[in-house]
Amino acid sequence: MVKSIKEESRSFFLYCCAKNFQKPASPEIKPGEGTNGNASSVSCTKQNKPGGWKAMPYILGNETFERLATFGLSANFMVYLMRELHMDQVSASNVFNIWFGITNFAPLLGAIISDAYAGRFRTIAVASFASFLGMSIVTLTAWIPHLHPAECKPEDQPNGHCVGPNKAQLGVLLTGLGLLSVGAGGIRPCSIPFGIDQFDPTTEEGVKGISSFFNWYYTTFTVVVLLTLTLVVYIQDSVSWVLGFGIPTLLMGSSIVLFLIGTRIYVHVKPQGSIFSSIVQVFFATYRKRQLKLPAQGEEIGVFYDPPVKENVLSKLPVTSQFRFLNKAAIIMENELQPDGSPNKWRLCSIQQVEEVKCLIRVIPIWASGVISFTSMAQQGTFTLSQALKMDRHLGSKIQIPAGSIVIISMITIGIFLPVYDRIIVPGLRKFTKHEGGITLLQRIGIGIFFSILAMIVAGVMEKKRRDSAMLHPGVAPISVFWLAPQLILMGFCEAFNIIGQIEFFNKQFPEHMRSIANSLLFCSLAGASYLSSIVVNIVHHVTGGHGHPDWLTSDINAGKLDYFYYLLAGMGAFNFLYFLYVAYHYRYKGNVQMEDKSVPDVELNAIKP
Repeated sequence: MVKSIKEESRSFFLYCCAKNFQKPASPEIKPGEGTNGNASSVSCTKQNKPGGWKAMPYILGNETFERLATFGLSANFMVYLMRELHMDQVSASNVFNIWFGITNFAPLLGAIISDAYAGRFRTIAVASFASFLGMSIVTLTAWIPHLHPAECKPEDQPNGHCVGPNKAQLGVLLTGLGLLSVGAGGIRPCSIPFGIDQFDPTTEEGVKGISSFFNWYYTTFTVVVLLTLTLVVYIQDSVSWVLGFGIPTLLMGSSIVLFLIGTRIYVHVKPQGSIFSSIVQVFFATYRKRQLKLPAQGEEIGVFYDPPVKENVLSKLPVTSQFRFLNKAAIIMENELQPDGSPNKWRLCSIQQVEEVKCLIRVIPIWASGVISFTSMAQQGTFTLSQALKMDRHLGSKIQIPAGSIVIISMITIGIFLPVYDRIIVPGLRKFTKHEGGITLLQRIGIGIFFSILAMIVAGVMEKKRRDSAMLHPGVAPISVFWLAPQLILMGFCEAFNIIGQIEFFNKQFPEHMRSIANSLLFCSLAGASYLSSIVVNIVHHVTGGHGHPDWLTSDINAGKLDYFYYLLAGMGAFNFLYFLYVAYHYRYKGNVQMEDKSVPDVELNAIKP
């Protein structure tokens, strides 16, 4: 599914709070109506009347059980790898990072398959079965003795002499994780749109239904997060890993049954075609016409193919001079227009298609800055847990907090800060800046990047304090686990500014019908951060140490220098912050053409300049 419940739940938590869910750009289904002959059209294949709230118990029930299952399985998985499979923290971190990266790139492929071929219902159904199989396999690794290493004796644990998993055991585990990634690739991009499909957005009742759907979706999500980070993690940590994994697996099976029961009630929307094919067509047509000369500015009329936009496109983009070479794809050549006026799609593209590709190219430098800043966030599911395991986690004399639950501090920070920011800080800033959001979206992202640097510096300081205490008291340091709270609070601020800023930025810089790409960019950032984190961890592990000294990330965290690793990430973040300031200063916002007056000039506002 994901690297850990912390990152999956947090990113979706912020996604919900940003309220940037994509609503249908145009009426998808009308009672008694259908559309034909257009790749972008959609129609109901099972019944004419939308499923509405009759379908919600099955959809929300499926979503609730599915999230409880997958989150419950992954919430404490880092601890499972280290404690039960006897992996060192570097190996366990690599398994997490690679799995997390694949899982976050998978929704891109899932979105293409769903939009262009399979449809949302079939994609969710197949993906749910894949998730169930994946969780069943992972549960079996904890249940069947031959699928995990022999129990390690207490006296061998401090010395790192425990036998890790063999190739067969590791292969079974990775098979389960791979199936979970397949499941995530199909469920993530389809679950929310499939819920929206059940309502008619052309009616007042349908609009209210969509709004209520988001509220219920977020409510059930919040309950799931609280249950997984408390009850499920406690069962895994203190009762039994088999029971802790088995319960989520059974719930996943229940979610599939519940989902299939509602099959006859659902609105089944036909595949609409993928925007990715349009992007490829622009590059292909540009390459074919690379020898052509572009017309001078002001002489483009009649040269470029610029038809009216399709019904599912709400905003028309103007011709821009940035990345001007791509405009060649829209130059009309002989025999490129058919008698009915339609173009040869692989030879001639519209100005709208070209400008949509430019929107994607423009945001790539901003997107790249998010990869490095999210690398700091990636550590919360790995090394922060390693720290927590070596600290006093007691609440009073009898209650011990599971290590996997400590990161709930970040989510609490986000939950408290966002209403304060929205209701108090933004209105106050608006009085001075005259900006609707108080500050620009790029400024908000920049503040988040700064908080990520600060969080890593504080994490390094706190790790030094923890290690010093552990050296005076061998074993588990008597220092409280709540000393990790400052870095987790700062990371919560980082995510509140950075992730929400990126979600809103990407959504506003793409046309409405391209928001599937916009929303997937955040997951691609998390995936990129995961791979970058894995690379940095392996380099540090192999380069540092030597001459009788352990490396920074050695298995015994008390003998390593984890604080140096945090400072390294802070240094990378500082260089990334300077890079972000440069690309943000030169960024040009997309413009819009008024639909009733296509002569409105391009509007390009600088992102940072006043």
